[in-house]
Amino acid sequence: MSDGIIPAGHGPATPRRDFLTLVAGALSAVGIASALWPFIDTLEPAADTLAAGAPIDVDLSPVKPGQQITVAWRGRPIWVLHRTADELKMLQSQADIRLLRDPNSTNLQQPKYALNWHRSIKPEWLVLVGICTHLGCIPNFEPLGNGAAMGPGWPGGYFCPCHGSKYDLAGRVFAGVPAPYNLPVPPYRFIANNKIRIGENPQGSEFDLTEIDQI
Repeated sequence: MSDGIIPAGHGPATPRRDFLTLVAGALSAVGIASALWPFIDTLEPAADTLAAGAPIDVDLSPVKPGQQITVAWRGRPIWVLHRTADELKMLQSQADIRLLRDPNSTNLQQPKYALNWHRSIKPEWLVLVGICTHLGCIPNFEPLGNGAAMGPGWPGGYFCPCHGSKYDLAGRVFAGVPAPYNLPVPPYRFIANNKIRIGENPQGSEFDLTEIDQI
């Protein structure tokens, strides 16, 4: 016909045999995928396992001095800060200590292995739960030398813009601010020189985040 319309029952239709072959192949593929799914699903951590606080590993090697990264554990932001030599020196100075409510970390906001002036296992590495102990806001990281934003004499630390609470670079709370406690230190340990596992304590130590005074 000259109008280009192909009449019903004519033209390049797929043969019935080929059609049945395609259908059988498709059903077979679906069956294989269904059979494999339980196996594939086991390759990923279960949601309830993650919610229960399964430990997470953090590679520290890319984090340069003065930098901070944030990871998630138990649905909370965890800060990992690589402190500089100048920042560690400031933490021990009276210019910092005189600003603090609990400079010696007498309130239970950290495990015993972080009960020191730097509130960490290794002085250069700080690990904190990044939630303000006032009303649960997320403070901003304001490093040493950010006096233009924080005012002269700023020792470096964290500022919560919600209600004005401040913490130093060990997570120690300032006096005279709404937040009552230092920022919590979660359980963690070094599994290599440049890798930590958050959610596990060092061998011989026992600590759980539920033990602290407030989060």
